[in-house]
Amino acid sequence: MNAFIFPGQGAQFSGMGLDLYENSPLAQELFEQANSILGFNITDIMFEGTDEDFKATKVAQPSIFLHSVILAKTLGDSFKPDMVAGHSLGEYSALVANGVLNFEDGLNLVSTRAQAMQKACDNVPGTMAAVLGLEDKIVEDICANTNGVVVAANYNCPGQLVISGEMEAINKACETLTEKGARRALILKVGGAFHSPLMEPAREELAAKIETTNFSKPICPIYQNVTAKAVLNENEIKANLISQLTDPVKWTQSVQQMIADGATLFTEVGPGKVLQGLVKKINRPMAVTSAVLESIS
Repeated sequence: MNAFIFPGQGAQFSGMGLDLYENSPLAQELFEQANSILGFNITDIMFEGTDEDFKATKVAQPSIFLHSVILAKTLGDSFKPDMVAGHSLGEYSALVANGVLNFEDGLNLVSTRAQAMQKACDNVPGTMAAVLGLEDKIVEDICANTNGVVVAANYNCPGQLVISGEMEAINKACETLTEKGARRALILKVGGAFHSPLMEPAREELAAKIETTNFSKPICPIYQNVTAKAVLNENEIKANLISQLTDPVKWTQSVQQMIADGATLFTEVGPGKVLQGLVKKINRPMAVTSAVLESIS
């Protein structure tokens, strides 16, 4: 069974999507449609932007979404997913790819999400840190016993858990985690405390938009971040998507469940190979690959 997986924020790079634009009339049409929907030429930033341009959440998130979704749409008959999943932002790409959201609605939701998250970050400063080399339970306990807001945010693979929260609480937790034997406890260069209670204002704003968006029946199960289980019901998908901003990304658990349900190949659709690396750390023998437009492969 072929599992298609979609990356989240952090995978962006200057020049992303240009090969698609130059080699596929369908891709060119969709990129131009995206420029019209967003009200600015995001293609200018994607194709020629600087690292500084991509630091803004409101740019990075739509860029990654567009690269993933447009690549999926240009794959034609080779895009036959038995199951899909996306890491954080990538869940929106997965929902368009498996027919739950149409292209325009998906992009509008991602744009709303990015702007709401940017606003929340500006209002309440926060950060995230990658913790390497400790069991999840130890990290969770230290977070729970640290003053202030600090929570487990991304279960990326065994021995790699990202925590999220207030600056001071994150710094204190990192000190304790290092004392307890973490190989590294590294503050990440991110805009704020994603997947933590600090994102509650963004969750509320996004929820209002999600509730008025049409969700269709998926063509295959999506393994959502908040449950790490196969979901086929549109209302359940919608509720999980609303919870996602303040709940942890259960990526390790999602991949494990997909494998248990029969996945034999994981195909990453979008920029980079981060998710392929995580799948290999979760299950070393598992086959992984990147989706590539056939005419430019």
